[in-house]
Amino acid sequence: MSSNKFAVHHRSEMDWRAEGLRYFGYSYYLKQIFGHRVQRVSLDAGFTCPNVDGTVALGGCTFCDNRSFSPSRRLPRINIMDQLEDGMSRLKRRYKCNHFMAYFQPATNTYAPVDVLRPLFEQAITHPDVVALAIGTRQDCVPNDVLDLLEELGQKVPLTVEYGLQTIHDKSLEWMNRGHLYDSFEDAMERSVGRGFELCAHIMLGLPGETHADMMATAKAVADSDLDAVKIHNLYAVENTPMAAQVRSGEVVLMERDEYVSTLVDFLEVLPPSMVVERISGEAPGDFFIGPQWCLDKQGVLKAVKEEFERRDSWQGSKYAGAVEA
Repeated sequence: MSSNKFAVHHRSEMDWRAEGLRYFGYSYYLKQIFGHRVQRVSLDAGFTCPNVDGTVALGGCTFCDNRSFSPSRRLPRINIMDQLEDGMSRLKRRYKCNHFMAYFQPATNTYAPVDVLRPLFEQAITHPDVVALAIGTRQDCVPNDVLDLLEELGQKVPLTVEYGLQTIHDKSLEWMNRGHLYDSFEDAMERSVGRGFELCAHIMLGLPGETHADMMATAKAVADSDLDAVKIHNLYAVENTPMAAQVRSGEVVLMERDEYVSTLVDFLEVLPPSMVVERISGEAPGDFFIGPQWCLDKQGVLKAVKEEFERRDSWQGSKYAGAVEA
């Protein structure tokens, strides 16, 4: 896994199971690293994606409307510092916290030359209440000079770079109009590991045509990778996307909650216990959301996952190759 000089605790030494947890959740990890609560502030730098503008495809991912994933895309865009101040003000009222992660979230946040990227990222980390930086991007949008910049930023502030892996199966990447195949992720990982920032991958369960065995193949590939963290959620549908019509017509059938929970727990059981699980469910605002409706009950999903682990008497890593029971 990547070396991050800011991570004062090695993950394998964080005894999350002793805390009664069934998986290595993100809030627990951040509290261990920073000693206090840290909340993410979503920032919108105004980027697009290469499968939107025609560089590799047109129309974007078949499931994606950035407004449904990112609060900032639902409002008129303002400059980075004003976005930070606005986001922190709201989060302080809601969570009573004073430390924040600047999260460049919507679209592809390394899809620009270094001289455009540098001032955006550096501006965000100059805020005195920002203690960490996260950058969401695509694995086909990290040329070496961009990775050099990210490595430089990782020496100034804890940095996580998020790659949209989604799945290891090329048939699914082609279905979603991703504009790249799995080998693009392998290439990006090879060039990213050891640069001093953490690496996270987004995973999507329930993609059309993927069997349980297909999803577990993705789980095993993630487990065997150099990733530090993973974000997982089910495929869900939002308005203004090509998939919206497919779901309404029955061409695409979305997972039911019981199937998702069971598959998710299967997935987590094969991950190393040292891999941070940043997310296990997805959601979208009601005016964009189509389904499945159970996604909107986030606490219900979390409770169902906990109960499934308890029913099995298992935990993240219980089926990881070489795992040792605590």
